[in-house]
Amino acid sequence: MDSRPLPQDDLLHALAEQVGAALQARHLMLATAESCTGGWIAKMITDIPGCSAWFDCGMAAYSYEAKQALLGVRPETLIEHGAVSRETVVEMVSGALVTSGASIAVAVTGIAGPTGGSAEKPVGTVWLGWKRRGGYPKAELFHFDGDREAVRRQTVEAALRGLLELAR
Repeated sequence: MDSRPLPQDDLLHALAEQVGAALQARHLMLATAESCTGGWIAKMITDIPGCSAWFDCGMAAYSYEAKQALLGVRPETLIEHGAVSRETVVEMVSGALVTSGASIAVAVTGIAGPTGGSAEKPVGTVWLGWKRRGGYPKAELFHFDGDREAVRRQTVEAALRGLLELAR
């Protein structure tokens, strides 16, 4: 088990500020597509004064229907691979760029718990995806420990760190 302390609001806020500075310096606009975090990434971003200079929009898409309607995730993808999969997060992050004016996006889909896990996808299984307009998506699988809050906090941190890396 990871003995690292859970990311607290001050760390998440500092990461969001760093993401904002990196995006603004490169004249990039951000879109978020969130499932298990329910808009928490967008909340951390919009807590930063002046974020309208680099934040375009955030979409919280929990249901299959919302993932399809808002992000263009194909029904076949959801049926074949499920909502928590590499294929789905890639379609989510790509769809966020198609449906927004953003030039960079992050997407997240996972099982925060306490229910919903299975043997192959236990609670704490999270897929994150990042993409710049015109580029290829990057997707990464995480297995976070802890309760619902812990899984979601760790997901927000990983999303922001990935954005920072991609923006730089």
